[in-house]
Amino acid sequence: MIRTITIEGFKSIPSMTLELGRVNCFIGANGVGKSNILEALGVLSAAANGKVDDESLRNRGVRLGLPRLYKSSFEAGRTPAHIALSASGSSGQTYRVSLLNPLDNPHPAWSYKTEYLSDGQTEIVSDGVRSKKNLTPTAGLAALKLVDTGIDSLAFKLMQGLQGYAIYSPNTPTLRALVGDPQSREPVGLSGGRLAEGFAECRKSVMDKDEELLDSVFELIDWVADIETSNTAGSLLSPSVPRTKDVLKFTDRFMKKTRNTLTAYDASEGALYVLFCAILCLSPHAPRLFAIDNLDQALNPRLVMRLTSKLGAWLSHADVARQMLFTAHNPAVLDGLDLLDDEVRLFAVDRNSDGHTKATRVTLSDKLQAMNKDYPLSRLWLMGNLGAVPNV
Repeated sequence: MIRTITIEGFKSIPSMTLELGRVNCFIGANGVGKSNILEALGVLSAAANGKVDDESLRNRGVRLGLPRLYKSSFEAGRTPAHIALSASGSSGQTYRVSLLNPLDNPHPAWSYKTEYLSDGQTEIVSDGVRSKKNLTPTAGLAALKLVDTGIDSLAFKLMQGLQGYAIYSPNTPTLRALVGDPQSREPVGLSGGRLAEGFAECRKSVMDKDEELLDSVFELIDWVADIETSNTAGSLLSPSVPRTKDVLKFTDRFMKKTRNTLTAYDASEGALYVLFCAILCLSPHAPRLFAIDNLDQALNPRLVMRLTSKLGAWLSHADVARQMLFTAHNPAVLDGLDLLDDEVRLFAVDRNSDGHTKATRVTLSDKLQAMNKDYPLSRLWLMGNLGAVPNV
């Protein structure tokens, strides 16, 4: 897993180092920079894959903007010359890069200034190598060097995890397959496309082999007796409703058997968001490292609490190295986090008096544990005991 990330000079983040776990939740007011943390990892992912441009960023869910919008720029202090990003594993394997992103009429917009890759003991790419004149400034050298490291190398595994990273932002129309997903990929698209196909693959390869695991997903959708995927919607959908080749079919346990089947078009949107999260956590085709922006949207407080409580077990069941980052605004999310588990980490994100985005890990101190006996974490957040509350 990736244990440490460092961000310097990116958007509202002049400097930040985070120690990550398996499940990483970021809370805070609107506009404090939570999504900027996820997007900085998106830029690092593109760099690790060998090229940073609009297409590579779009494919990772990073919002596209003018070059000047990517680089930190505050009233107090000068604009940095480059954006510096890095990620490290627990055995010292490290990838870091500094990227030039000229503010005005850049040709090209992004180029590599320095690059470093190590397996924890041996340097594979050193910072000074990029000064050689025969290197193309827009091409990453570390990505090319991976072929020499071998798939068992810690550096290879680190880079592989980074390269597959993406930020998912599901929305209801895409989950219902009413509109296409502009960034489709396996097992599901960045906006929720391919939900039916992704569920079919995940159920066949993972869930049907473990009844308890399947039950752990279904129990979050209490009205469901079964969920299947079919390529024959038949009379279940109006001819006026757009449809894909495969559709989800929900069996409602409360309805008469002659009329108890619904598609994603008629099912509750909460059920679709639960399936989306479960697929990303459990599918063998999901990225080893991924982020969900606004995990809590469309979910009622109790459901999002129960969903959050299952994330760690789902992730570790799929892959011992799989990890996720997510942002949330609903306080109930916190009540699903077991902060006594070191692999579950909560970060309070705020902006200081200079406008700099800062993230502080929230741990259960003796004082907080004592207060937590009387109040849930959601209440403690609203009471201002965890920080990261809006100043409104």
